[in-house]
This record gives sequence, structure tokens and C-alpha cells, in this order.
Amino acid sequence: MKVIYHAKEGEMVDWICHRHYGHEKAVVMVLEANPGLADHGPKLPARTRVILPPAPADEPIQSTVRLWD
Repeated sequence: MKVIYHAKEGEMVDWICHRHYGHEKAVVMVLEANPGLADHGPKLPARTRVILPPAPADEPIQSTVRLWD
């Protein structure tokens, strides 16, 4: 299921992807789902609507690293 996110002033697409998917590899997928998003430049204006498509089935949305067990 896709998620609609409204960016805060100065947020970057790669940071939004990192928080939502757990990595930045989804940047291309997010830019393809949002025509014109790259026209804003590296930092997004406040309340920019960003569609976050579902992660591919073979990739987890987010993984957790345990430093100590």
C-alpha cells in the first residue's frame, strides 16, 4: 500500500526514503512515483506531497541492527 507523506521544510528525498524503507535504494522508485519532485532540488519545500510506493516484496521495509545481545 502506498503512503502519502508531506515533507517538512528542507527535508531531502533520500532521508525520507531512509526513514520509511530503511535504506536510500528506493530514491529512484520514489522519484518515478512522483513526477516533478526532482524539480524542487535537493531540499524540499514545506508540505511537499511525496508518494511512497510499497517496497518490493523481496526487501524488508526496515531492518534492525543489534549491537549487543
